[in-house]
Amino acid sequence: MAENKKLITADNSFLTYMGRIDFSDKTRPEFYYAGSNVKMTFTGTSVSAVIKNHKYFNIQELGFVMDGKEGKVTFDKNDEDITLDIACDLEKGTHTVTLFKRQDASHYFEFVGFEIDSDGEVLENPPLPARKIECYGDSVSAGAVCEAVDFVASCDPEDHQGVYDNAWHSYAMITARNLGAQIHNIAQGGIAIFDNTGYYHAPNYIGMESVYNKLCYFPEGAKGVTPWDFENYTPDVVLFAVGQNDPHNEGHEDFDIADPDYRAKWKNAYKSIILDLRSKYPNATFVLLLTVLCHGEEWDKAVDEIANELNDQKITHFMFTRTGKATPGHPRLPEQYEMAEELTAYLSNMGDKIWG
Repeated sequence: MAENKKLITADNSFLTYMGRIDFSDKTRPEFYYAGSNVKMTFTGTSVSAVIKNHKYFNIQELGFVMDGKEGKVTFDKNDEDITLDIACDLEKGTHTVTLFKRQDASHYFEFVGFEIDSDGEVLENPPLPARKIECYGDSVSAGAVCEAVDFVASCDPEDHQGVYDNAWHSYAMITARNLGAQIHNIAQGGIAIFDNTGYYHAPNYIGMESVYNKLCYFPEGAKGVTPWDFENYTPDVVLFAVGQNDPHNEGHEDFDIADPDYRAKWKNAYKSIILDLRSKYPNATFVLLLTVLCHGEEWDKAVDEIANELNDQKITHFMFTRTGKATPGHPRLPEQYEMAEELTAYLSNMGDKIWG
């Protein structure tokens, strides 16, 4: 560290965290889920982030919001502490920076702290919003490929290496900001309900049935797969957006949701997750949905059946105007904001009663 810098350590009480983050070592919290973030208010003319990254695939990038302006930093060093420059030559005064995880399980990182000027100070942040959202989803909820704006309503660019991924602009996180809410974004590209289904974690595919109740949800982490303590966060609203990847059955014929036996099996597994979450969040409003990424309408019908069969007034099925019909590739920024606008309106129309 340069002589004119000082480290604001990760356990500083003035830092504010949002997301399902591992605080077992408060001096080096671990960020696994897309969109998880840490915020600091400080004085001075520069700021950097110190992390230790663990890479699995793709180009590695973290996002930041510096005094309201978004940016990103790309890096290639792993398994050692590194310093990522965020801003320099700032005007003297008070500034705010938020560091966030743009991508899903292509990596995870340990956050060591922020470096600021040696004569700078860290200031207390405003409290986190009282409203709380939790989202369980796939690549769309994780903001995958959303920045590929030259490919609106078309297939994804080839071999993009994750550089267009940005969880900050997933419909779920936009909706949370629109409504003035915290969010834990439990979203992973390629995930389906069942293990050994979908596209995530080939060849040993991991499904949401093995992820929804986990902190670290992939076995490659230094601590292996670890459980999540649901006492740490109780949402007012739960978004559940899984089903897009569920037809995929590697090396075999795709699963057919129109097949009565498979439909019953899939619905039962889906319900099992929802009912377990309901037992943990007895007062939450649940919204079941699929996104505007192209898929067969029978999947939407199956989700609608689940909502009806659960017979719970606080479990609803929401459909976007263009659910399943908008694009064969991942929703880009305009489509993510389109979804967020519609979902924001839907939740707003429920009134203040849904918020704690």
